[in-house]
Amino acid sequence: MAGNEVPDSAQPLAMVYAGHQFGNWVSRLGDGRAILLGEVIDRNGVRRDIQLKGAGRTPFSRMGDGRAVLGPVLREYIVSEAMTALGIPSTRALAAVTTGERIFRETILPGAILTRVASSHVRVGTFQFYAARKDTDALRALSDYVIDRHYPLAAQQEQPYRALLDAVIAAQARLVARWMLVGFIHGVMNTDNMSIAGETIDYGPCAFMDAYHPGMVFSSIDQAGRYAYGNQPRIAHWNLTRFAQALLPIIEGVEDNALASAQDAVDAFPGLYQSEWFAGMCRKLGLHEAHGSDPALVDDLLRMMADSAADFTLTFRRLFDAAEPGTGSTVFATQFADKAAIEEWLTRWRRQLAEQAISSEKRSATMRAANPAYIPRNHRIEEVIEAALATDFQPFEKLMQVLATPFEDQPEHDQYSDPPRPDQIVPATYCGT
Repeated sequence: MAGNEVPDSAQPLAMVYAGHQFGNWVSRLGDGRAILLGEVIDRNGVRRDIQLKGAGRTPFSRMGDGRAVLGPVLREYIVSEAMTALGIPSTRALAAVTTGERIFRETILPGAILTRVASSHVRVGTFQFYAARKDTDALRALSDYVIDRHYPLAAQQEQPYRALLDAVIAAQARLVARWMLVGFIHGVMNTDNMSIAGETIDYGPCAFMDAYHPGMVFSSIDQAGRYAYGNQPRIAHWNLTRFAQALLPIIEGVEDNALASAQDAVDAFPGLYQSEWFAGMCRKLGLHEAHGSDPALVDDLLRMMADSAADFTLTFRRLFDAAEPGTGSTVFATQFADKAAIEEWLTRWRRQLAEQAISSEKRSATMRAANPAYIPRNHRIEEVIEAALATDFQPFEKLMQVLATPFEDQPEHDQYSDPPRPDQIVPATYCGT
């Protein structure tokens, strides 16, 4: 796990890719601080990549040292495992180890390595690398590999590469919708950070929102807010357009037909995303059956949340206790500055619930399963990192224990659901390169 010995039969390699970083084209990126040890078959027969992140220089390090430091390694470990517990497709953290090295960043920090597990590490940028070199044979080989590994049904279609494009677009629509439903901000949605397998990958300056605002940004390097919370669906659409462009040389048909086919596929993304996101929002609100007034109900709640800087996670978690007037309703309303407006909204929402053909018990269970009580809040992660830098890993173990069951009430750990005090707010996060 520290990269000092190579397992038997492993053939370590660093993967090459290109990408658009903050919209700017870079023709050669690649794993600058990651080494793919190889593949294993898990207990369910699924093939998985095992990768060391922070193990040292590669041919793609671009003057960097290829190392990782303890703080970002723990952040990725915590957030990727929390995402998995939340039911969101993600790379996984198998291990985090310290290396004993002193790594020079803004200050001198302890070195660490993350062992990451993924369905694969193929990215949109992997396709862009070969497309930019007009290497059609490599594009076909890569596409065939991805189809065989991730989307075997595409091989049965009349146009398998168009089917691959459709499958990746659908997977990303589902993924980004799930991010948005829990207030997750990736922070650096470059095309080289978008997994073809539809998993969340490359947790750098990522964060979960506390106070809701669609323009929320935590990444220290995202000065213009390109990857703000509310921009994520649009950026995913933009990235998938780059993927479609990369596939154009191998999508069947004459050039104009291939372009029209790819455009049709990309144009489907907004509708797919909106459908996934809205269905998820209805589950969060306990709305079992679609109704014409539902979009306005959702939009009005989000607007009032933004106006009041209401805590994203607590607002939805407390909502199912407000289905009837009383104490639960009062606690829910404390999030909002305009009490009259939120009470009017609650009246409309309860009226809508009354029309649902579902028991209150089932509705409550559905809402609990859609609205976590515990997320990896930024100030808790920072507390864990600070303790770990002092060689105390107990706060890390405790936080991981709480995040393992995010939808269950844990009265003994209520403090982990609390938003940060003003002095605990974390304004920016860093990737550690």
